[in-house]
Amino acid sequence: MSDPRPQLALREWRRHLLHPLTLTALTAVSAVLCLIGPFGTLSSLSLVPRIAYWTLLTFAGYTTGYLVSYAVLRPSQSGVAHLMRIQVAGGLTGCAMIGLVTVLNWLVFGAAPFGDGTLTLAGTTLVISVIVMVVLDLFTRHLSPAPANVPQTVPLLDRLPLDKRGRLIAISVEDHYVRVRTTKGEEMILMRLADAIREVGATPGAQVHRSHWAAFDQVNAVTRDSDRAVLQMTNGGDIPVSRRHIPTIKEAGLLPR
Repeated sequence: MSDPRPQLALREWRRHLLHPLTLTALTAVSAVLCLIGPFGTLSSLSLVPRIAYWTLLTFAGYTTGYLVSYAVLRPSQSGVAHLMRIQVAGGLTGCAMIGLVTVLNWLVFGAAPFGDGTLTLAGTTLVISVIVMVVLDLFTRHLSPAPANVPQTVPLLDRLPLDKRGRLIAISVEDHYVRVRTTKGEEMILMRLADAIREVGATPGAQVHRSHWAAFDQVNAVTRDSDRAVLQMTNGGDIPVSRRHIPTIKEAGLLPR
């Protein structure tokens, strides 16, 4: 069995990292840190090593924070529970960054250069990490695609009863009908699979079998069966993947390449 969540996390991280807004923000932060040279780096490092030092820490900090937030935070939560998760995520990120700074300083300076200020640095890093986690949480929500249950973005949902218009999970052929499965139920519609697929809008997914289409964000796990595979969906029955469509789910990050 292959758990697609790590691959999906890395895919989302690449999407966010390569977003122009992300690159601009991280580059600006690196430039400011390089110019002011916090923690004595202005006097102890020349320009080029200082640029490399703070650029590495900035991008490593973003990556660590993003992956921790992906694992800990739940976009559907709000209120006190979500604030507590942000603090936990910030603390975990801060601990990871303290370790990274320690290792990097050892490599660059030959030792941790802060002496008695180490505890102060650790505390400052933890506080900054929590603040950055709050900003990252807001930023991630801003960059995330609109919920897939908005009817006007998925024309196929207009064909369903109002009480069944949820996020698309799968579409399957049954005789001359297609069974449309959503997070709020399922419905049989008289139409061809190819026509139904054309109406999924921006929903991330693909045809994985001559009789089935599956939404990638609704896959819980993948089981490999010789030269075929089976997608375990969040709700309802499993979806088979034929041999010719194995490259499709590999490209989506659901199976190792």
